[in-house]
Amino acid sequence: MNLFAIALQVTTLGATNYSVDAPMTVPATKPSIADEFDEPTIDRTTWRFDTAFNEKGWFNNERQYYAEARHENSRIENGALVIEARREKLDKARFPDWGGQGYSSAKLVSREGMGYGFYQVRAKLPCERGGWPAIWLLPQGGTWPDMGEIDIMEMVGWDANVIHATLHSGSYNHAKGTQRGAQKRIPTACTAFHDYQLDWRPDSITIGVDGRAYMRVTNDQPGDHGAWPFDRPYHLILNLAVGGDWGGKQGIDDGAFPMRLSIDHVRYWKAP
Repeated sequence: MNLFAIALQVTTLGATNYSVDAPMTVPATKPSIADEFDEPTIDRTTWRFDTAFNEKGWFNNERQYYAEARHENSRIENGALVIEARREKLDKARFPDWGGQGYSSAKLVSREGMGYGFYQVRAKLPCERGGWPAIWLLPQGGTWPDMGEIDIMEMVGWDANVIHATLHSGSYNHAKGTQRGAQKRIPTACTAFHDYQLDWRPDSITIGVDGRAYMRVTNDQPGDHGAWPFDRPYHLILNLAVGGDWGGKQGIDDGAFPMRLSIDHVRYWKAP
């Protein structure tokens, strides 16, 4: 996908303008889609690896190479998906798309598009300076930011334990400084698993953690695609970036590698 054509120098990609404090209820029914990561290997029918910009370089001046199904960077371990970023230079002969990066990691994208419904990703985050873990959604095709982006969880290691929920669209995005979102401090985000949750409806998007919402944006401009492009299936993305305009704002601690994003499960309940 030809996304994020311009890498921007930014102070933050998050926002604090749509905070809310409200309960979130996990559906009592069986999830429509779920990966409990209880098999010995990553399910390639559920996930694909995004390596499209390895040679050209990734967005926001990020510093990582995303490996395709490489055990060092992505694997199932003790019933969890581990995405591991490592400080290393790769062999061009073995990795023809290597762009000279000094770090490796992985980026997984759901093969199936998902839309309205309830999402839960149980994760433990890396707190090392220079790490930038994310749980987010993009649609297939289109031009950013008009296509829309839903960030269920982002955190930067230099501001550890502060998680961000953010929406981007044509009218509301970090290029204009108008992105909509909120943030919350989770003191144990990097030492314990937490449930990062999204309740996506035609008239609202609510994001929270552990059954408590901290961000809500309503569709208060019906029919305005610049404000609300969130009306088609999106693909779920799990990745751990290194550095970048936001993640690397205070540098990268090279002594802290390897760093891990661990995912206990992914569950999605399609809206009735």
